[in-house]
Amino acid sequence: MALTERFHELTLEDVIGDRFGRYSKYIIQDRAIPDARDGLKPVQRRILYAMYRDGNTHDKPFRKSAKTVGNVIGNYHPHGDSSVYEAMVRLSQDWKARYPLIEMHGNNGSVDGDPPAAMRYTEARLSAIAAEMLKDIDKETVDFVPNFDDQDVEPTVLPSKLPNLLVNGATGISAGYATDIPPHNLSEVLDGVLMRLDNPDCTVDDLMTVIKGPDFPTGAIIEGVDGIKKAYETGRGKIIIRSKATIEPIKGGKEQIVITEIPYDVNKAQLVKKIDEMRFDKRLEGIAEVRDESDRTAGLRIVIELKKDVDGEAILNYLYKNTDLQITYNFNMIAIHNRRPTMMTLPLMLDAYIDHQKDVVTRRTKYDLQKAKNRLHIVEGLIKALSILDDVIQTIRSSKNKKDAKNNLQMKFQFTEEQAEAIVNLQLYRLTNTDITQLQKEHEELQKTTEKLTKILSSEKELIKVIKKEILELRKKFEEPRRSTIQEKVKEIKVSLEVLIPSEDFVVTVTKDGYVKRTSLRSYAASNPEDFAMKESDYLLFENTLNTQHHLLIFTNKGNYIYQPVYELPEIRWKDLGQHISSIVPIEEGEKVIGAVGVENFDDENKFVLTASKHGQVKLTKLAEYQVTRYSKPIKTMNLKNDDEMMFAFLVTPGKEIILTSYLSYTVRFNMDEIPVTGIKTGGVKGINLKDGDVLAAVNVIDADSQPDLIVVTHRGAIKRMSLSEIERSGRAKRGLVILKELKKNPHRIFNVSVVNEDDQVLLATKKQVQESIEVANLARADRYSNGSLKLDIDTDGELLFVKILHPQREDQEE
Repeated sequence: MALTERFHELTLEDVIGDRFGRYSKYIIQDRAIPDARDGLKPVQRRILYAMYRDGNTHDKPFRKSAKTVGNVIGNYHPHGDSSVYEAMVRLSQDWKARYPLIEMHGNNGSVDGDPPAAMRYTEARLSAIAAEMLKDIDKETVDFVPNFDDQDVEPTVLPSKLPNLLVNGATGISAGYATDIPPHNLSEVLDGVLMRLDNPDCTVDDLMTVIKGPDFPTGAIIEGVDGIKKAYETGRGKIIIRSKATIEPIKGGKEQIVITEIPYDVNKAQLVKKIDEMRFDKRLEGIAEVRDESDRTAGLRIVIELKKDVDGEAILNYLYKNTDLQITYNFNMIAIHNRRPTMMTLPLMLDAYIDHQKDVVTRRTKYDLQKAKNRLHIVEGLIKALSILDDVIQTIRSSKNKKDAKNNLQMKFQFTEEQAEAIVNLQLYRLTNTDITQLQKEHEELQKTTEKLTKILSSEKELIKVIKKEILELRKKFEEPRRSTIQEKVKEIKVSLEVLIPSEDFVVTVTKDGYVKRTSLRSYAASNPEDFAMKESDYLLFENTLNTQHHLLIFTNKGNYIYQPVYELPEIRWKDLGQHISSIVPIEEGEKVIGAVGVENFDDENKFVLTASKHGQVKLTKLAEYQVTRYSKPIKTMNLKNDDEMMFAFLVTPGKEIILTSYLSYTVRFNMDEIPVTGIKTGGVKGINLKDGDVLAAVNVIDADSQPDLIVVTHRGAIKRMSLSEIERSGRAKRGLVILKELKKNPHRIFNVSVVNEDDQVLLATKKQVQESIEVANLARADRYSNGSLKLDIDTDGELLFVKILHPQREDQEE
């Protein structure tokens, strides 16, 4: 006889796919997504039903939470006690649930995110409105199924007179599905149900005349009616929830912002902490103090005290934009409808509730009708028995036992078994004249009741009339005013840096090696310029006095720029080393700083950024394009090809001329108008036509009508002064004129070309820290074929490090 196969060979993909599919189906249908009819997840339904079965209702005393949790996990929900208790606590939190279904004594958490007390310390009972969820459950209004161990039964759904899905909303995450349904005002939802009952074809626009939008337990201001409408029409939409805040004057000419309502599901303690951190980190200089003054009597109250002469409106706008004082809420209205996860529109939600109520009321009516018919049958038997009482008594007395008496009554007087049972159980006091009258009265009432119930079952119109009546009673009983205010449009927030950041001047410096800092004018004035801290091989690329409300653009050789508001730069003394740019913004390996520009504002249409690359590409872009709101990493400004690098960056205005000089001393001069203005991420155009092996070595920008001199410094330490007239205007993308004499042995190459005036000085510095200062006036003009005169011996003094043009007289005038 062949043995039965004990093992099956299956691939891992098949096994995992099958098991995960089943698990996903379970957590979607039976764990994380609420039912469209009662708006409850299974754990919530089981908690409410267990409390109801245990008599733990709103009209009875509170009972230990641990007892309820034990009942739930012992009879209906075989999961962890902590998950059941957490679900129970959430149903009791009046800042999470618009209409809490559970009342709890003791610590049930807080809006600050504090955990609730352990279940052994708290007490709970069903709330009054929860009774509407369970009303008529014992009248066979819903289906019951066996519990996990087949020892009991539990409801698949609650009768739910309360439209709980809309009223309390829902949130949950399962496999492939998540749901976010906001809470609503009960009165509005019931008005919407009544409208839908009267007109099943009413539109979302019609419904929104009564259901204005979500109504959060924490109140606050909802902005964006279009987002609400989209959500009601499609199931998805977006709204803004903004805190309710007022600005109050206080003594000393100061103001304070008082927040009395915060957005839904925002942790108040973390919100206060973040605002206080902004004050502490000096990201928001205008705040003097942040206090949480919330208590049981005053309710929620956060006070932000401002410094003198600080605009409260601007600070509030900044906080709206950068903290959870304002959040975006995204509707994702998924519920289990007909045992399938479904994206619910507002009409579909109302219809699911209405269909459920029709079913519940129909089943309840059938139950009540059957009960009334059964009683009517008994009453008719009792009336008949009383009319022939002596014969009935004689028959019973002559019977052997109860069973024989019942049989004799059925045989002799044609009573049914139920009637005979009622007669033999009849108490003697019921034989009085009064009771006969009461039976006749009960008979009339039962006939009316059966007629009424039969009419409901036979007429859809009567059924709807019953539902409407019960809805109006529910509305009257639990009516509450709306808490959240709805504004049609989303108010645009404009943050003014001028108000938020105190205006203060700093000396801003950037070095060739990428060290940046801002130094207070006090520290700068108390130090000698030569005391500036930097490494030996480093030198200053940028030094200027900028305001905290200005910006710094730092350019790198990789064709990027770093956007840096001055107020965010590290404040460091003049004598201390700055902070490396890589610790502020992540830069690539090998990415080096090649220049910096200070910007007062980006609105000037006459300002452009000129950039140039090693391979002779030049590019002109409007300064306005360099303004960004996100600047956590370098931003592309020049699209470089192959091994090209960005070498120069300038802030320029129209009406200029450009002079480009290559390493092999080729020089072109042309009007800046020849460079087209392009977008920020383009590669630019050819500025100079370079020979193979040649690279761009210098860029100068001059006024078109000026005739300054040029200082040419070679890599061998030679310097010469030449007139600009030696270089004719030739146009862009030309090879250009040679401005050095080519030597057969050890030829001079361009190290630096700068525009100078008669009263300027030229500072040459070498890598061996040798510096040579030369007065321009002491240099005779030479022609473009001259190599100038040697001022440094690079063999002994070291290779050139940098050339700097000093303007002594102009600096004196500026001071």
